[in-house]
Amino acid sequence: MDPVEIKQMAEIEENHWWFRERRALIARELKNLPTGCALDIGAAAGRNTTVLEEAGWQSFALEYDESGAALAKSRGINVMRGDATRLPVPDNHFDLAISYDVLEHIADDVAVVEEIKRVLKPGGHVLIAVPADPRLWSEHDVAVSHLRRYTRESLSKLFEEAGFVIEEVKSWNVLLRPVVAWKRRRPSNTGSDIKAVSAPLNRALHIVVAMERYLPTGKLPGVSLMLRARVD
Repeated sequence: MDPVEIKQMAEIEENHWWFRERRALIARELKNLPTGCALDIGAAAGRNTTVLEEAGWQSFALEYDESGAALAKSRGINVMRGDATRLPVPDNHFDLAISYDVLEHIADDVAVVEEIKRVLKPGGHVLIAVPADPRLWSEHDVAVSHLRRYTRESLSKLFEEAGFVIEEVKSWNVLLRPVVAWKRRRPSNTGSDIKAVSAPLNRALHIVVAMERYLPTGKLPGVSLMLRARVD
């Protein structure tokens, strides 16, 4: 991700509806896993890493960009710089890896998934989020340096071919998908969608997206896909 985008993200992610709910979803997933040693791949400024720490995990962040790593370090996070296609950690070292909205930025996503499998212990888990549905491709994707959007089938195949056992693949940001699709089709829509909004709109959007915690929306088309898989 572009350093400017990382800086902008770090400035708004604490209260922004999209980031807040994504962290809530990570925290919910962690409740179903025993604690251990975790790696946050493509951690940017490290806010998701703090979710791991708050849940009792011994956590490490990996970030390729120098400015992102510096921001994470300033937050007191154990961060190392490195390439996700060549993780600078030993085999069978982690109980969990998370990588949220990272794979779509990397040309060789196969290598990233193979590296994740290499560094996980037997029985270890991976939690992944990626942008969904090539039909939603827009100037937003260009602005944030996406290389692709995934389908349920392409994401599952990516992990299955690396030898993972898929436990769940579900859609996220389903209720707001019609709004997102409409906005991104507008000729005037340029640049990233992830930007600060007014406090009332931010609250309203968070209420809508948080409703998906309680509704059976996981199999419907969404803006993102989330995957949980394990190493046998």
